Amino acid sequence: MGEFELIERFFKRPAQRARLAVGELGIGDDCALLNPTPGHQWVMSADMLVEERHFFSCTDPRHLGHKSLAVNLSDLAACGAQPRAFLLSLALPEADEVWLSAFSQGLLALADAHGCALVGGDTTQGPLNIAITVVGEVPQGQALRRSGARAGDDIYVSGHLGQARLALEVLRGHLSLPDEVFTVCRARLEQPTPRVALGLALRGIASAAVDLSDGLLGDLGHILQASRVGAQIDVALSETLLPCAAAIAGPHERLHTCVFAGGDDYELAFTAAASQREAVQQAAQRSQTQVTRIGTVTAHTGVVLRDAHGQHLPATFASFDHFAPASS
Repeated sequence: MGEFELIERFFKRPAQRARLAVGELGIGDDCALLNPTPGHQWVMSADMLVEERHFFSCTDPRHLGHKSLAVNLSDLAACGAQPRAFLLSLALPEADEVWLSAFSQGLLALADAHGCALVGGDTTQGPLNIAITVVGEVPQGQALRRSGARAGDDIYVSGHLGQARLALEVLRGHLSLPDEVFTVCRARLEQPTPRVALGLALRGIASAAVDLSDGLLGDLGHILQASRVGAQIDVALSETLLPCAAAIAGPHERLHTCVFAGGDDYELAFTAAASQREAVQQAAQRSQTQVTRIGTVTAHTGVVLRDAHGQHLPATFASFDHFAPASS
């Protein structure tokens, strides 16, 4: 099977099925032509997934297709953007029809769920590598940014944190979990839910937002740095973000590592003025997404972790770094 047959069989779709209302031209020419909605700004992001760096070779290709797009949609969610289209660049060791069929099904099912059309990309032979560039749009001036947090704002997190890290530790052979817990955690690792609906609902409410890909403290740090503020985090509230905490054996630090530096959560962390608490809860209800208030933005830079007794805990949890030595 050649490159163009591969594209035709697994990725090219009729315009009406791919919802190409975003443009005049999709897959089949040298470039895609997209039509922005009047009064809107384009929002673009790109992510790359590399085998054995971001996923294991044993990962179900259907799940991998889902995750490949989900991590990009999560970036759009953090900006409060509506997904419109994406480009896929795919390096494959070989044109495995069974693998491609499952991968494309997982990828395009999530694309359809968010009305996000595949409009182009590239394929080549090489080590398995998946790169996606996603395009969204947001009304002029309404994008959520990292630089809007102010002292006194509340800090929130969507969904649950730490489950993906638990699954990773099991797959690495570092941890054992009950089967039913591992199944839930593995789904969170391999099939994250991009919080697009919440991001849209938070426009005009959140003062800043970021998606959680490398760990809560590290990613929240991007907001704090851009906004030139600090944070005080309630550790007791944060611990409720990991619902299977009781299944974790070993020192309490493991729980904190999963929650504060676990990575691969693809939830949203965001800030909002205290006067917006009711509006935040309404946004959570409209988007059918759980949100938890975990702390407060402070005028002094840096992060302070406080336990249930008001005592400070060391904030020494390191988030994922692509150029740090790989863990064994």
